[in-house]
Parts: sequence; structure tokens; C-alpha cells
Amino acid sequence: MKNEVKKRARNVALLLTLTVLSACGGSNQNSVPPQQWQDTDIRVETRPSPPQRGMNEVLVLATGERGRPNYDLLVSLRTDDGDDWKQAIQDGQVGVYRRAVEFAPGARSVLQVQVSKRGGGEASVLRFPMNVEP
Repeated sequence: MKNEVKKRARNVALLLTLTVLSACGGSNQNSVPPQQWQDTDIRVETRPSPPQRGMNEVLVLATGERGRPNYDLLVSLRTDDGDDWKQAIQDGQVGVYRRAVEFAPGARSVLQVQVSKRGGGEASVLRFPMNVEP
């Protein structure tokens, strides 16, 4: 009887843990795969996700070797070749850069992320396809 109570308690604890973990994970409906730039993984998230036409917050997450944040970058964003680059603001030294970006109406849009080392160096442009909700 005592073993059965322990087993039941363990199952309840496991179920609660799985429930909490699944709730914390959320769902990024616009998940775009990260891209590599030099020794840095560049990942993009939007708020809301997926982005809606109009202004949306964009977070660029830069992770270096061994999962460490890369915070010595200059990051700029735009959604069209004809737009001016808008520099993202570095959010502390955690490898997160953020900026509000306007997405035009239409099902497909491309977020362009220009990345360079702070203090100089050649800039590269990464392109992230986005599904924009009307």
C-alpha cells in the first residue's frame, strides 16, 4: 500500500512537471531557423509571433561558441531593399538586440539583418523569411 501511494505521488509529480514545462515552452508560430555568421548563431524572434502587418518588436539573439552571448556586434534591420537600415538597441550584455520594425501587408516578407563587429569590419546581411499575418 505504501509503495502504491509513492508510485501515485511520483506519477502526479511527473505529470505536473510536464505540464509546467509545456506551458513555459510557448509556441513560436513563426519559427525561422537560426543562421550562422562567422562564429555566431543568429536567431530572430518577433513580438507578436507570427508578426502582424504594421509595427512589431524584433529580437535578434546572437550566441557565440559554447552558447555564450555575443554582445560586441552592431545589428541593423529592415524589411525591404529600399528601406534605410535601422540600428537595433543592444539589451545589456546578453546577446539580445531589439528594434521595432514595420512589416508590410502580404503573406511573405523578408527581415534583413545586417551584422558587423563593433569597431569595424565587413558587414553581412542575413535574410529571414517571415509569415506576416494580415
